[in-house]
Amino acid sequence: MRLLRRTISGILVRRIIMGTAPITVLMSLYKKESPDHLRTALKSIAKQTLQPEEVIMILDGPITAPLQQVLSASQAWLPQLHIYPQATNQGLGPALAIGVKLACCELIARMDTDDIMEADRLALEYREFELRAGLDICGSTISEFVEDPANIVGRRIVPETNDEIREFSKRRNPFNHMTVMFKKDAVLKAGNYHSVKSFEDYELWARMLKQGSEAYNIQKDLVLARTGADMISRRGGWKYLIEGLGGRYRVYREGLGNFGDFVFVSGVHIVISVMPGKMREWFYHKKLRQ
Repeated sequence: MRLLRRTISGILVRRIIMGTAPITVLMSLYKKESPDHLRTALKSIAKQTLQPEEVIMILDGPITAPLQQVLSASQAWLPQLHIYPQATNQGLGPALAIGVKLACCELIARMDTDDIMEADRLALEYREFELRAGLDICGSTISEFVEDPANIVGRRIVPETNDEIREFSKRRNPFNHMTVMFKKDAVLKAGNYHSVKSFEDYELWARMLKQGSEAYNIQKDLVLARTGADMISRRGGWKYLIEGLGGRYRVYREGLGNFGDFVFVSGVHIVISVMPGKMREWFYHKKLRQ
């Protein structure tokens, strides 16, 4: 075991010295994204201590000229950025499914176009895959900010070990999706991303856990996730209520939890969906975040 760890550590050290690793960063871009947020997200990739071999950007339908300008300018300092335009908006699930199939690397790191990676995110997650031969999916805790990355308003803590993740997943999403790195083969074996509005990632995790994928969460905030009143307000209303119930049923159908768990989380979802906005914001920060 000592020899194995020494060999793995040597591989990792050589990777870091070389500056790159066989990692694909996968992102999906929608026309309503802020150009400034996109630029900041891409810069955080360029500042990684361990650089990915490629960055795949799926354009989910036509985008604005300012967003296109950001992408074009970014390729000068992020040359591994590859852009794949889609003629129509298909939704997040189908867009990510395309990206997974296009990825040239076995390890794929999810990233949102408005969040910020800490400089060591890819290096630390890559290290876990080097050390844990059976690992299929790895994420981390996050810090959440409003407008200014220095304005941290909360953290989302997720369970660490495989057993803890499986137990937690019965009622809540056990990963922060924008932190996740996974093996391409494991995702394809589980059926890749599906079109499940607002639950694209959680539903995929459910299928991966069902097939026996090994999971781990690093107990360090590796991504600064953008939040705010607008984001919380979108988690309400009849449309969100119906989409959420459908998504939670899909997760339950994959075998995560029993019928009692499904009834409980569905009840909580209904209450949150019909709450007044201010009450929902209070509940979100006081009950769902640290």
